[in-house]
This record gives sequence, C-alpha cells and structure tokens, in this order.
Amino acid sequence: MSSIKLILGLANPGERYALTRHNAGEWFVNLLVPSNAWKAESSLHARVAKKEVLFAIPTTYMNLSGQAAQALCHYYKIKPEEILIAHDEIDLPVGTIRLKQEGGHGGHNGLRDIIKHLGTQNFWRLRIGVGRPAQSSQVEHYVLNPPSKEERALIDAALIRAEEIVPFILQGQFQQAMQLLHT
Repeated sequence: MSSIKLILGLANPGERYALTRHNAGEWFVNLLVPSNAWKAESSLHARVAKKEVLFAIPTTYMNLSGQAAQALCHYYKIKPEEILIAHDEIDLPVGTIRLKQEGGHGGHNGLRDIIKHLGTQNFWRLRIGVGRPAQSSQVEHYVLNPPSKEERALIDAALIRAEEIVPFILQGQFQQAMQLLHT
C-alpha cells in the first residue's frame, strides 16, 4: 500500500468562513503545520507547506477544490491513492472522526469536484463529524456557520485524536491508524 504524500485540508477561503463547520479540514491541517510555514502558490490554487509530506489548503471556494487537488498531483507527481483529504462530514455526529479510502462524495461539493478533477474516488479521507441540521434544506446554512462552543470543543478533541494517527498514515500503516482512531 502507498503511503500518504499529500494531506489536503478542505475549506472556504477568507475570514468570513474561517470558523465555519465547512472549514474543519483546514482546522486539522493547521494542527500539523505552523502558521509561518505556509506559502501561497497561485498556480496550484493552494497554500502549501512542506514537512515530512506536502500539506495544502485550497485557496478556491469549496466547490472548486478539485482544481487544487489536480494541480498539486500533477506538479508534485502524486497519485490519488497517496492523498489524504481532511473534510467536514455531516453524516457523522459532532466529534466523531473516521478514516476511509474511496467512496462517493455524499453530497459534499468539495469531494464532488475532487472526484471530477482526479477522475477517481480512490483517495483517503479523514471525515470530521460536524453533525447534521434537523432539516436537509438547512445543510448549506448549517455548514457555512460556526459550531456552538460545545460542538467546537468536541471537534477539536477529535482533531487531536486524529493528529495521533498521522505517523501511521505517513508510513502506509492504514489498518493500525483506523484501529487506533475508530476504537
């Protein structure tokens, strides 16, 4: 199995969205990378940082995340199965976190665009549970607003748990990472 070479945290750009549920992927990546390590790469549609692997946050809006994923893969010669995409997940309760490979987009516009641009669903996902609104018609409003203080504490605790599995996924030890994270 391949190891991870790119960790991509999905988000919407700008201060207006920084604290919204949709930016949970960026929250995770920011735990792993010091704020002074980021470099804007307009041709890659992302902010990038190099440590033991490449870290990136798209500078496009969520529904255009595939532009960054495709540009990063092409420029750095990264295969889709070597990518971990951290993203918010409304189908998981707040504070739940899951690692999985492949799958559909589940209505997530960032994943939909990435699948379209990469031409495959074969990449790893770190699904960060943000909960679901009471009514399906409220999903957009829900993810584009901040969680409550209590919900944010649960999400932050989950992100810290996920941080502990990063050494395993960087070595391609996905079963160990899932066992640690999911139990």
